[in-house]
Amino acid sequence: MKLLKISLTVAIILFSIGNSTAQKLKSFGSSIEKKIGPVTKKVPYTDVVSYLGYAAVNTEDEVKDGKKFYYIYVWIPAVAPELGLRMVSPVGKMKVKKAIKGAGYEDNASSEDYFDTYITLERSDIISKDKITDAKNAKWHTLASNDDSSELHKQPSGNAYNSVLRYKSKVGDPVKALTTGLYRIGFTTYKTGEVKGTFLAQIGSPVKLPGVVMAKTVEELLKQMK
Repeated sequence: MKLLKISLTVAIILFSIGNSTAQKLKSFGSSIEKKIGPVTKKVPYTDVVSYLGYAAVNTEDEVKDGKKFYYIYVWIPAVAPELGLRMVSPVGKMKVKKAIKGAGYEDNASSEDYFDTYITLERSDIISKDKITDAKNAKWHTLASNDDSSELHKQPSGNAYNSVLRYKSKVGDPVKALTTGLYRIGFTTYKTGEVKGTFLAQIGSPVKLPGVVMAKTVEELLKQMK
């Protein structure tokens, strides 16, 4: 009986440690390296904008290649050498400072639902604020995508199904360069099926980009930019 109690205590401690680790968000760094004396280090993202949201069933923005895609619109106000994007689901008890909260997040913050994230970073042909209202007619180009990343903590299932991507600007290419303009984060689940659960989406840059705005709709984006 004494041995059983010890075993249960150890199991509870290990579970608590594992659960605590699962809720800890690692720092977000770029792929750009800088040499400081004899040491070469990766440049951290100095600007990181966070968005907390909840994906509900049958509220997708588009069905593409049989998958239900949801979008978060992003305004990038200046040229950037690189943009990093990551998504975590579920949010759980993670503490995120100064996050933008999407409609429906607060009401579903305690939800245990989550999904196998698959993310894309897309750029539109809109490069000025006064053209954002024409977003429905914009042409979109996918710059990068990611499914699974071992950089982030595992989901409750024990699988490393959260996502991270980094995209370096292709200077001189009008389509692939990271310039001022309207972008969007596309997300779905890797497997065909429903997307449901809380999520944290973050976009970062190794240089200061004052005025980055994220919103679930173009209308909300315009409100935030005023």
